[in-house]
Amino acid sequence: MTAATTVEGLRSELADGILRLTFARPKRLNAIDLPTMNALSEAVTAAGTDERVRTIVITGEGKAFCTGADLAAGAANPQHPTVVMDAAAGLIRAVTEVPVPVIAAVNGPAAGVGVSIALAADLTYAAESAYFLLSFVNIGLMPDGGASLLVPAAVGRARAAEMALLGERIGGADAERFGLVARTLPDDQLAAHVDGVAAHTARGPRRAQALTKQALNAATLPVLDEALAREKEGQVELLASADFAEGAMAMLEKRPARFA
Repeated sequence: MTAATTVEGLRSELADGILRLTFARPKRLNAIDLPTMNALSEAVTAAGTDERVRTIVITGEGKAFCTGADLAAGAANPQHPTVVMDAAAGLIRAVTEVPVPVIAAVNGPAAGVGVSIALAADLTYAAESAYFLLSFVNIGLMPDGGASLLVPAAVGRARAAEMALLGERIGGADAERFGLVARTLPDDQLAAHVDGVAAHTARGPRRAQALTKQALNAATLPVLDEALAREKEGQVELLASADFAEGAMAMLEKRPARFA
């Protein structure tokens, strides 16, 4: 039996022990606003105490996975920076702490916090057409959502520095080669591959998987809370800067930024 709901830009479907959470804002390339971020965090957290859920799959509707924070939505409905940063941190903690495997099916572009969501998952698979972009520096910001730890944990400091300081795209093929994802697949094979992996983990021993996930995260992400706190402090400062104001306006106006 399948139970499906859509709320705050997020579609939720539960069937055969697999909870599929899909960003459902395709007209915005699944750029994430605060309500959607909170809805995803709440859905993941609730899954941890739902005995029906054995695996979570996160993906995007349409051509994109998640292209980061929705600047237009933020401009129309401004929130205090600490509210947004706390919401992002809560989401990443939810994904890493939920006691079931989380699979990210990166079906298209992942940018900004979209990269963090993809890498916080336990198993990350990408389509060949997907790309990963830490776009923060391009608008006068620093990585957040735990990206300052999640990215170097996956690819090492040198590759992470290129992604964070140059703000350039990493294509699907390079994402696998660098170790950013477990595997990159042809676009028309991604869904079937993720379905197979999800079915496998959904049949697995839930407690053993939970302890395995906990051990892997303890070994590779031992200072996640410190990274999130450091990002919050830096990002709150930068969000009030003239550079961010210029970078955000340039992005919305689709022109090069002119930083002071």
